[in-house]
Amino acid sequence: MTHKLSVLAALTSLMLAPSHADTMADIGQAITEGKAQVMLRYRTEYVDQEGINDTALASTLLSRFSFDSGSLNGLSVHLEADNVTSIGGETYNSTVNGNTLRPVVADPTGTEVNQAYLAYQASGLTLSFGRQRINHDTQRFVGGVSWRQNEQTFDGYRLQYQPMSGTTLDYSYVYNVNRIFGEDSAAGDLGGDLHLLHASHQLNANHKLNVFGYWLDFDTAAALSTQTMGFGYEGKFAGLILTASLAQQQEHGDSSKDYSADYHQLELSGPLASFSWKLGYEFLGADNDGAFITPLATLHKFQGFTDKFLNTPADGIEDIYAGIGTKLAGVKLDLSYHQFDSDRGSKDYGDEWNISAAYAINAKLGLLVKYAAYSADDLATDTDKLWLMLTVNL
Repeated sequence: MTHKLSVLAALTSLMLAPSHADTMADIGQAITEGKAQVMLRYRTEYVDQEGINDTALASTLLSRFSFDSGSLNGLSVHLEADNVTSIGGETYNSTVNGNTLRPVVADPTGTEVNQAYLAYQASGLTLSFGRQRINHDTQRFVGGVSWRQNEQTFDGYRLQYQPMSGTTLDYSYVYNVNRIFGEDSAAGDLGGDLHLLHASHQLNANHKLNVFGYWLDFDTAAALSTQTMGFGYEGKFAGLILTASLAQQQEHGDSSKDYSADYHQLELSGPLASFSWKLGYEFLGADNDGAFITPLATLHKFQGFTDKFLNTPADGIEDIYAGIGTKLAGVKLDLSYHQFDSDRGSKDYGDEWNISAAYAINAKLGLLVKYAAYSADDLATDTDKLWLMLTVNL
């Protein structure tokens, strides 16, 4: 960490080459031109899980303060601090509070530095150094898990470059992942040598290609050390939207596994009168010694809101899903259904219904209600979850 700070200090001194008086004036201007923001997010999460006698009720408040400075010779500073507080007692298993007789709601309390990085921008190039948020595409492989009250962020270095209009190259070297479980958890940090490579090219207004490669070598989680390479496509055809992705994964680094597994995703969506609809298929394959995994993903966005498949089953998973949405009296309504089966062994894992209602009270205040019901067959247990969330941006 000392080495990282010395590198940042050296870079800062290079950027601030003018006289001391001019430098101090410029720094003051960069600070006064900066933008501060406060976000408050209150959420109640209720979980009723078969096999656990007691239910979980997590009433938590996320308080976030963010500051982005103005630019000084292309250099800027970005800071963000989070506090998660329990309101009315912790009647849930946060993974660190010891309430193991209740279902898990992975929102531990505490205060953390969510982001603290230095950025430099010039001629289509952005360099950032420090703790930062990294989201790739839909966040299926790399994301911030922003649904949870304690977000996932990454310690490392990132280079983003636009060599031409519509083309973006994105490379990150990450040496630590600050996970949602918090600083008090043994699972709160994942250190290692992680290389995240992503490139996108906008072919035209309606078609976009993405390619990616992720080389993850974890210090203390060898089973998660993987090499994943693939590509994605997004296209529009006569009002319809098609997204597709293919990837292949194998062991990497210190992993003792020996496997090769595939990933496929295909989704078609579009409008129908005052409704929107989608049909999709997602496949995470399995081999004799491993299944396709995505340890850095925003997993809550995929395979159902109950989070039954945060870890890919040993026999892989096929998710066939459909959804419909509309807007009624300013309320955005969405309903979706998932059918889960195995890649190997012809197992019927179960199915799940998800429903959500979102309402923007005004530009700064939003309300969300979500409900999810998982009906188990060959995997896990019946689970119902209900959320009520109020978000304020100041």
